[in-house]
Amino acid sequence: MQTPSNKALVPFVSVDNMMKLIHRIGIDTMLIGLADYIEQDFLRWPSFDKTPRVASHSAEGVIELMPTSDGATYGFKYVNGHPKNTRGGLQTVTAFGLLADVATGYPVLLTEMTILTALRTAAMSALAAKYLAPKNATTMAMIGNGAQSEFQCLAFRAIVGIRTVRLYDIDPAATAKVRRNLAGSGLNVIACASAQEAVTGADIITTCTADKANATILGDNMVGAGAHINAIGGDCPGKTELHADILHRATIFVEYPEQTRIEGEIQQLSPDHPVTELWQVFNGTARGRQNADQVTVFDSVGFAVEDFSALRYVRDHLGETGAFVEIDLLADPDDPRDLFGMLGRAAPAISAA
Repeated sequence: MQTPSNKALVPFVSVDNMMKLIHRIGIDTMLIGLADYIEQDFLRWPSFDKTPRVASHSAEGVIELMPTSDGATYGFKYVNGHPKNTRGGLQTVTAFGLLADVATGYPVLLTEMTILTALRTAAMSALAAKYLAPKNATTMAMIGNGAQSEFQCLAFRAIVGIRTVRLYDIDPAATAKVRRNLAGSGLNVIACASAQEAVTGADIITTCTADKANATILGDNMVGAGAHINAIGGDCPGKTELHADILHRATIFVEYPEQTRIEGEIQQLSPDHPVTELWQVFNGTARGRQNADQVTVFDSVGFAVEDFSALRYVRDHLGETGAFVEIDLLADPDDPRDLFGMLGRAAPAISAA
């Protein structure tokens, strides 16, 4: 297999090569691997630079940068969220990301992250559910059947052991799309006529809607004792999915409170409302699910460390998959002080072309 060769050339994973990488590794193997990398990085949480993502909001959506570093490697993701894009045949979310060597500042990986983000979001959801969902959970309600849905269902199957998914979306065509894409996956897929019907008998409820609004996708009377809610749709100020009464009776788990209080479901609550950070659950200093009747909520907005983990995973699997090309991203003059001379020496070749 091809391996990165020249430090002046940067490995680049295009959308096409990301799909090759996923198929060569296997989607279940990759989801499990991503969850493992995320858990490893959360276990060394104090070593990371942490800041809420840098967001530029508009009436149409949001553009964000999500940076972090562990002191040896720096990573960031550029990502947008534009719910209206689907009306014009565009993706609601697109992304790309980069890893760099802290010692030199040189990039070591540039990659698409639209597909990769869907995988890492699903892996993060299922990883949290390993600690928070009811024991032996087998059924999940998937409310909101957009681009994330199939990834979520497959991750919960591979990592948690879900066998049945109950689907609901206000657009029946979206639900039909998920049923079609999950055919042959081994999951029992049931289309439902309402959110209420979808949550009936579900051990886990995943909410993943796109509208930028303070919506009530789940009412308090829809959530029974012992349920785990994987709330991944609320991810910016003014966008929520759960009735506040659910939050008041649930134990809430978050990635990074300073970001989640701005963007997550808990923006509906007082700034001092207690939450538990997942990294502390992973390392055993805080408790996850404590009893069978407890209602747990993973208020997931996505955090830069998860993207860092996903970028590390891709970097570590480039050699075995060969799913990349090297691009001429960095100027590399013979004399590092003579950048202008490199430009001048290129003139004859450019003129001849």
